[in-house]
Amino acid sequence: MPTRKQSDTAIFLCQLLSNLYQPIQIFRYDRNLKTIYIQAGRWDEIALIIDEEGSWEFVL
Repeated sequence: MPTRKQSDTAIFLCQLLSNLYQPIQIFRYDRNLKTIYIQAGRWDEIALIIDEEGSWEFVL
């Protein structure tokens, strides 16, 4: 299960993407890596990973 910090960050980022009218294509929690992966954008150009501490980064 995601940590509280991960969940809060995921909600924040999903709300931000929604406010920018960017569709969220994939939202996935990886049990092995303990990360949340979000892929968004009209052409899937936005990819984010949220770690257990709630820190997030763009995936290039």
